Amino acid sequence: MPKEWKKSKPTEGERRKAESDAKKTIARNKKARHDYLIEDIWEAGLVLTGTEVKALRMGRASLIDSWVEAKNGEAWLYGANIPMYAQGSWTNHVPTRKRKLLLHRAEILKIEQKVQAKGYTVVPLELYFIGGRAKVEIALAKGKQEFDKRHALREKQDKREAERAMSRYLKRPQR
Repeated sequence: MPKEWKKSKPTEGERRKAESDAKKTIARNKKARHDYLIEDIWEAGLVLTGTEVKALRMGRASLIDSWVEAKNGEAWLYGANIPMYAQGSWTNHVPTRKRKLLLHRAEILKIEQKVQAKGYTVVPLELYFIGGRAKVEIALAKGKQEFDKRHALREKQDKREAERAMSRYLKRPQR
């Protein structure tokens, strides 16, 4: 077997590159999956200022009560809270300002058309860094009724109980 075929250990630089390219989650909107039926999902870039990026790198952000609006060929993220950067000076940002989303024109047009249908909205699901760039995962969603939410919770609890029962049965000593 030739020497170049052998798999060697990754070098320090290769390991650091892999770590920087990995997905690092900053914030999740857990309530969105509970309150909405998710239909389509897109990954969008964010236009941020310097202090916003630094605050995100510290892992501080909240997507609760945030939403996305698409109009006039642009998409905007409203209500996302990125707290002020502690070491920022007069250049600090406004925590809940609207932020532009970077999407392809065709994606924005598709979102605009779908949102015009009654009952649909676009909500952010997750905010993360991937390859050193801040990204937000947005989803086309339709609001759930109260009974749908209860039904989903009941299914989740039943599944959890079934898994517990199976694990207890499998852990039981065999005779």
